Amino acid sequence: MDPLDNTIRPYAWGSPTAIPHLLGVEPSGEPQAEMWMGAHPGAPSRTPRGTLLEVIEADPERELGAPAVAKFGPRLPFLLKILAAAAPLSLQVHPDLDQARAGYADEERRGIPVNAPHRNYKDANHKPELICALTEFDGLCGFRAPARAADLFEGLGVGSLKPYVDLLRAHPEDAALREVLTALLTADRAETARSVTEAAAACARLGGPYEPYAALARHYPGDPGVLAAMLLHHVRLRPGEALFLGAGVPHAYLGGLGVEIMANSDNVLRCGLTPKHVDVPELLRVVRFEPGDPGVLRPEASPDGEEVYETPIDEFRLSRHVLSEGAPARDLTLPTPQILLCTAGTVRAGEYELTPGRSVFVPADEKAGVSGAGTVFRATVVV
Repeated sequence: MDPLDNTIRPYAWGSPTAIPHLLGVEPSGEPQAEMWMGAHPGAPSRTPRGTLLEVIEADPERELGAPAVAKFGPRLPFLLKILAAAAPLSLQVHPDLDQARAGYADEERRGIPVNAPHRNYKDANHKPELICALTEFDGLCGFRAPARAADLFEGLGVGSLKPYVDLLRAHPEDAALREVLTALLTADRAETARSVTEAAAACARLGGPYEPYAALARHYPGDPGVLAAMLLHHVRLRPGEALFLGAGVPHAYLGGLGVEIMANSDNVLRCGLTPKHVDVPELLRVVRFEPGDPGVLRPEASPDGEEVYETPIDEFRLSRHVLSEGAPARDLTLPTPQILLCTAGTVRAGEYELTPGRSVFVPADEKAGVSGAGTVFRATVVV
């Protein structure tokens, strides 16, 4: 078992205080957006034996276990994060595995540098992800029914939005959503900016269900992503609730502190709320134009006290243990690799004492007992 020393990413949308407060340290004054736990080449966790990437590369079967290596290859297939958003992230989708492989191969053939700002596919992997709220957490996730989106647009009383209302009411659901998103992202930017400005003023005046979109417009004035966001469900998670974001589902995180876990990929296609590259044709190929409930997840308790966030993929499995002082230690030993992360109280993991924000890597089949009074999240894989 190795204690992890983790990198904090200072992205501009990050909170200057949320992660320092969790860790019990003084803020640096700069945004602290994400703390990465894992073996991602961009910022692998550090251990007493070297970076976690180096440790795994030196002996994959010892660290990950033979079943995990056989299924996922000689790498840790997930990345665990603490995410602290003080401003909205970009509106985005992720490809499925086949789309990622095809897109990556195509851009490699065309010789697009992997760090080029207009490159879509940084790797050949998909990026399903799950966010679990530690504080109240706001986000956008999945399409509303077109009729509901039309009502929202119409309620603003902005004349320039009437064509979108008509499209949303005139076509079958998937076609209506595709038509409107395409129109928003391909329309004249100056005209769209005027519509966004009028819509933002109406959102601010009306408040209530419109307030999230008024806030988006304050961060991204004139951005067509503000209107695209109105096609999506606004979701407010309470602490302990989670969202699973599968391939093709448009989403954006708006604010809050949470534990995030994802497949080990960096493939993002953006719809808006960003100054970065937006590839509209590729985006439209990847988005799944399917309205539906965003599906807030609550953990399912098992007899041993583990609370599991069930998802349909195998690259990661997230669960939590809420421990009470004086209760017997829980044996978390598994034949798969694990990262244990404390988010509240004080937890004993093996020989290490974990306080909020502290984590350890547990190799496959390594003895892993936890005790104390606090909350520990467990990230592993399904084999």
